[in-house]
Amino acid sequence: MPFHIHKTVKAGPFRFSFSKGGIGASVGIRGLRLGTGPRGHYVHAGAAGVYYRATLGRAGGRKRETGVKQEHRDRHSSVGAYSAVDMIDIDSGDVMQMTDERFEDVLSELNGNGAKLRLGPTLGLIVVVVGVATMFANAIAGLSILAAAVIALRFGSWVDSYRRTTVLFYDLEDETLFEAATRAFDDLSSSDGKWHVAAGGAVRDLTTWKRNAGASHIVDKKTTSLGYALPDVLKCNITPPFMQVGRQTIYFLPDVALVRDGKEFGAVAYRELNATWQRSNFIEEGRVPRDAIVIGHTWKHPNKSGGPDRRFSNNYEIPICEYEAMYLTSPSGLNELLEFSKRGVCGPFIHAVGRLATGPAGIPRAGARARSLK
Repeated sequence: MPFHIHKTVKAGPFRFSFSKGGIGASVGIRGLRLGTGPRGHYVHAGAAGVYYRATLGRAGGRKRETGVKQEHRDRHSSVGAYSAVDMIDIDSGDVMQMTDERFEDVLSELNGNGAKLRLGPTLGLIVVVVGVATMFANAIAGLSILAAAVIALRFGSWVDSYRRTTVLFYDLEDETLFEAATRAFDDLSSSDGKWHVAAGGAVRDLTTWKRNAGASHIVDKKTTSLGYALPDVLKCNITPPFMQVGRQTIYFLPDVALVRDGKEFGAVAYRELNATWQRSNFIEEGRVPRDAIVIGHTWKHPNKSGGPDRRFSNNYEIPICEYEAMYLTSPSGLNELLEFSKRGVCGPFIHAVGRLATGPAGIPRAGARARSLK
């Protein structure tokens, strides 16, 4: 996806405009003073560091470890039963514990907006209940009220579009670092096979080893999605890359990795994000991805020497594919493992994200306050 910074951000009836001269806001009536609506957050990233401020209302390192390629020759499989394998969950902690002091005001507003009641469905449901109750007394009046439920739903959703919305503006003096990260992400997302690994365990007995095509480890993984999007409660002049990691979603913004879990948000500064990768040999009993490299074959039920166990009539060969696994962790509780079928994509992405941490990302000046926009 080509990198692009939008000059305007719309939240309901409010339109925020960004230029080198600053940020302006309007509601369609020239000269109207803006006293309500979503608060805009302004982030400037330059050689002097990263500065945060609120454009409306009150304003509110450690070097990152880059991944080094590691050779890994154990064979993994997702086939067979887990009963004889002690599976260990690979899961992140509470996102509310993932905080960054520079992003604290934005996180507070995002979590506050996420907790607000959605007016659209609520108003629509109320009108439907009233309409159904009215039909017992007057069918025509009840049907008319039911028809108004659509209007109530749309009106409530329109109000939610700014009442539950946080506005975030990025002013990047040097766009090349984030643009390089998006290019590396595009290569990563182009993998034909993309999985999130939820759990894994080592095979410790011969019977389980035979039942799982000679795999040394068993993993519980599911296909996942990568793309470009924003959370529904956030409007921004940059659409960031995202990764779906189980019940959570990671959004890679220019300054932090924003982590969403349901209605709750956390943030991991790139200087705190530890990312590593390694090659992973996987026994692929399903469809072999188009870009996968097959490095060998094994039998569905091997014997001790690695050949076919003749006691099984339905024994057949299964390809062994060489994938890449990427592990994302942080001291605040991020703990996610992903796997990709395409070789040569994890390292460049980790390197690009590492440059976001070592680029213009110094400690910001705190307490900056912008005047209310008119």
